[in-house]
Amino acid sequence: MNQTAGFIVLWHPGALLERDAIKDVRERVAIEHVIEKLEQIGRLPSPHSSAVQGKAGQGLRELRPRSGKSRWRPLCRQIDATTFVILAVGPEAQINRVGFDQAVSNAQRRFSELEQ
Repeated sequence: MNQTAGFIVLWHPGALLERDAIKDVRERVAIEHVIEKLEQIGRLPSPHSSAVQGKAGQGLRELRPRSGKSRWRPLCRQIDATTFVILAVGPEAQINRVGFDQAVSNAQRRFSELEQ
């Protein structure tokens, strides 16, 4: 978390494990850069993020590192005016739809657990 930023970005422990499992260092750096943008700007415009489509993704946004050229998508939700939580990290949907859908499911389950 960047203390000089205008927004706070928290990581769910499961999302941290998913991020750390990415072997490509360039992809992990790209994820860190999009998180830094989120800390500075807040809700990012396209092509840096978009709403997760479909009922299963309700309330979630996918961050799109490298303006959508990354193979990975951190999934987040804004929890108040200045705070976002990264709930899951999964593959880009067009590369691995099943993996993306699983990440969406993980994100929604983790958010529900946080609410309790």
